[in-house]
Formats: sequence, structure tokens, C-alpha cells
Amino acid sequence: MAGRIVLFGATGYTGRLTAEALVARGQRPLLAGRSGDRLAALAAELGGGLDTAVADVAQPQSVFELVDGGDVMLTTVGPFARWGDVAADAALAAGAHYLDSTGEPPFIRRVFEHFGPRARQAGIGMVTAFGYDWVPGNLAAGLALRDAGEEAVRVDVGYFVTGEAGMGSFSGGTKASVAGVMAAPAFAYRDGALRTVRTADRLRNFTLRGRELPAVTVGSSEHFGLPQAAPALRDVNVYLGWFGPFSRPLQAFSLLGAGAMKVPGASGLTARLAERLVKGSTGGPGPEQRARAGSHIVAEAYDRHGEQLSTVQLGGVEPYTFTAGILAWGARRAAEAGMLESGALGPLAAFGLDELEAGCREAGLTRV
Repeated sequence: MAGRIVLFGATGYTGRLTAEALVARGQRPLLAGRSGDRLAALAAELGGGLDTAVADVAQPQSVFELVDGGDVMLTTVGPFARWGDVAADAALAAGAHYLDSTGEPPFIRRVFEHFGPRARQAGIGMVTAFGYDWVPGNLAAGLALRDAGEEAVRVDVGYFVTGEAGMGSFSGGTKASVAGVMAAPAFAYRDGALRTVRTADRLRNFTLRGRELPAVTVGSSEHFGLPQAAPALRDVNVYLGWFGPFSRPLQAFSLLGAGAMKVPGASGLTARLAERLVKGSTGGPGPEQRARAGSHIVAEAYDRHGEQLSTVQLGGVEPYTFTAGILAWGARRAAEAGMLESGALGPLAAFGLDELEAGCREAGLTRV
């Protein structure tokens, strides 16, 4: 018997899109969030008959009561560095599989290092960052590594948006998460080990459709998930190309910010300032704007001499449509068949390369 899917944060921007994607795929999730009225309205919009539950991270017991053993906790409640622990703890306590929509490096690291050992003991799978951040790069890199063969020891991944996509079209939750990322240390997988680094410590160009596009490094789930799936890897580099010509100024800002963060109390002050200036859950692009945007992801595999062995490119729908679709696919897959392993897992370890490729295709991204 398939477990129940609990969608926590259902009335937020990403949560609402995910609820729509789940229902479109024949699922009947439990819709959970802070406002009973908004939950009831959403359930009615989705055709009625969906169960709802009021739960708030400020009252952890209400979140713990959402899930039972065998369920899937699917949470979109962010910023995750501030609010994410409660849903993760609830899944662990219940023995429920766990998926989230975060893109925040500090929380990704926390899931793998703090929650992962507990998840392994509980026999559940926890897959963090199971949206546009950072599923496509895990898939593209997995395909590139398979094409490259056993000589591959390094993979570079680049994320780009196309059409009318940019920071101005991102949701309030995404902007809040990006602001938090800029104020926090990042990480990288270099020389066979995870290392703490500053965000945007490296910049490189990727060639896409005949154009050279700059991108800066960022911490992501690929740094955990790819070595998990391909132990021979020595270096995993993930680049974000959302910023276009502002990539180099952003790198300079990151360097200055890293120096400023050494001043006692500066990190807390920066985080509080970002929180005040950039609010979460303030909506995002509408259907027409999303239809005019798209995504492009590239992965390149290299041997130990720096020779490129393979390249894979994925293209398709914009980040929010993809995130909703892949979350719906992953939750349904976990509810019906579980995950391949237990513990904190990258997408490849959780579902396998071929299954993940099928899921991304269903969500709107394909190899190009």
C-alpha cells in the first residue's frame, strides 16, 4: 500500500504549484500550512476532497502530528536555514521519507551531515534540494559521467535560465534564500574532500548555443550526491549563471563580504538585514511569465589531466514549473516504491540514473 504524501507549505508559491502538479498526476496529498482558510480555498480550487491540516513550525508538535510511518514528508517551507529543521525532525520521528525544495547550501550540508546518520538508522531516505536546485545538475553530471567512462575524475556543472527569466522573476522565497546564501559560507568538493569556501570563489565561462556565458561557483547538493554515486570523483564544481554580466562584480562582492564576515557579529547582522530587506513567501511569476522562460543546464566530465571527456546539456521549462513537477514525481515515486537506499541521499542514490532521467523528462527537462 502506497504511503500518504504530506505537502507542508502547500499555500506558498512553490507549494501551490506543487499541489497542482501532484493533483494533475492523480495524487491526493494532505495539504498542510499555517492558515486553515487558505488551505480550504486551495483544496476547493484543486477540485475538492483533499484533506487539510493546520501546522506551523513555530509549534513543532503540530508538524510532528502530520506524518506517520511510511508517509512522505514533502516540505517547501523556507528559508530552510531558519525553518527547515522542524519538518526534517518530524519525518525522522515518524519514519517517513523526506523531500524538500531548498536550494540553500547551509541547509543542504546540515541534512547530509546532521540528519543523514539519523535517517540511516531510521531506515528512511532524505533527499534535500529536490527541485531545480539541484536535481538537473545531478542528472546532467550523472549522464556525463556515464558517457565519459571510468577515467572521469572531475565534473563541472552550470545552471542557466533562458527567455524572460532573471532575479526579477524569482519568488520572494527564492530571493530570501539567495540573500541568505550570499551571507553564509559555501562549500566545494575538491581533491576528494568537502571543503568550506566562500560563495562565488571561482568564475568560468560556459559555451551555450555559441555564446560564452559567465557563471560563479555555489554550494549545492551535487557536492554530496555525485561523490556518493561516483566514488572515483575528485572534484565537483557547480556554477550558477543567473547573474549574466553581474557575475564578476558578484565575485568581488563575495570576496569583500568574506572579509567583512570575520568581524565579530557581522554574519548575524548581515543575515538579519537580508531577512528585513527580502521577505519570503511573497509570490512569484505568473503562468504567462513562466511560459516565456526556460532552463539550460550543462555538465562536463574531465580526466585527471584536465581533458574533457564528455558533455551533456539539458533544456526545457523554467525553474518553478520544473521544481513543482519533479517534487510531485519524487513524492509519488517515494510513496509507491520507497527509495533505493536510506540516509541523506543525492537524487541519483535515491532513485537511480535512468529513473531520475525519466522523472526529469516528465517534469519538463530533457537532454538536448
